[in-house]
Amino acid sequence: MTKYLVSVSGVTLAALAASPALAEGTAAGSSITNSVTVNYEVGGVGQDSVTASDSFVVDRKINIVVAEEGNATTSVSPGQQDAIATFLVTNSSNDIIDIRLTASQLAGGAAAHGGTDNFDVGNVEIYVDVNNDGVFDIAADSPVVGYLDEMGRDETRRVFIVSDIPLGRATGDVADVTLTGAAREGNDGVTGAEGAAITETTGGDTAGEDTVFADADGVFDGISFDDDDYTVQAAALSALKGSTILGANYPIAGATEFYNIPGATVEYCIAVTNAAGGADATNVAISDTLPANTTFVASSIVIGGTATIDDNSTPGNPADDVLTSCDNSGGAAGGSFAAGTVSATIGTVSAGATEIVTFRATID
Repeated sequence: MTKYLVSVSGVTLAALAASPALAEGTAAGSSITNSVTVNYEVGGVGQDSVTASDSFVVDRKINIVVAEEGNATTSVSPGQQDAIATFLVTNSSNDIIDIRLTASQLAGGAAAHGGTDNFDVGNVEIYVDVNNDGVFDIAADSPVVGYLDEMGRDETRRVFIVSDIPLGRATGDVADVTLTGAAREGNDGVTGAEGAAITETTGGDTAGEDTVFADADGVFDGISFDDDDYTVQAAALSALKGSTILGANYPIAGATEFYNIPGATVEYCIAVTNAAGGADATNVAISDTLPANTTFVASSIVIGGTATIDDNSTPGNPADDVLTSCDNSGGAAGGSFAAGTVSATIGTVSAGATEIVTFRATID
């Protein structure tokens, strides 16, 4: 018998653990009735029992929660399209409701994850994650036309704020966005129309179904909001160019000093630097028009190598940097020359790195 009772108890516990906790509680409008029976005797003889009952209607508790998902800034690049800030919108009410959604932007001040809001994003739209995969897909997800329709009790829907990042923003620039949800009347499961604003019952509990705002933020208005922000990671490229007269093929035999005279070969060096602390620059390409009175040396383009740059004791300020030397011995032949222009693709210039391209020309 003891083993049997323990087994049954274990099954009961497992069943309870598998049942989800419903935050919204008993459905609004439900009737709860409590009855009492009084039994008694007179002269040792049992009499007819006396009964009494009390009933009340469960009132409607309105509580919605808008919360950023992930609690981290969204890293973006200048000019990026469809940058995503993700939120979870939950109906913790004990009734089916609509939730009106609006997106807004901070006008300066502290952003959600540090830094100061200093720019606005463009083309702000709100989408619902229809397939609930946590990934924005413009083909699969649905734009929100002002509200979330018929949100069930304890239902959560993932919502994306989708924005475009303007060009010209620098590393560390921050744009803060806010998603606000406001409770609206549901339509008893009938979709396709936004309900009216919900009004809280005042004057105390009535015999019918009353409405009570139970906002978690303590401001009892049926409204919830949260912030996310976009933080820019940009590449900051600068370029330096220098030239060196080569001793090879110099027009004066036996010369030990070299000058820019006709027939001399000049090696040009282009150094592209990406400032530290930002994003990698990709698909970096150079285009250099050969100056007049020079002739390109065929197959002389080399991509890669090292450069020595004098920062004039002002690191981080490329305006006064000077290119002092280049070494292309570690580079590889590449690029092209056409219509008087040297073209070469460097590829990626990592943050804090310098890449070079060299080519040669003779002075006419």
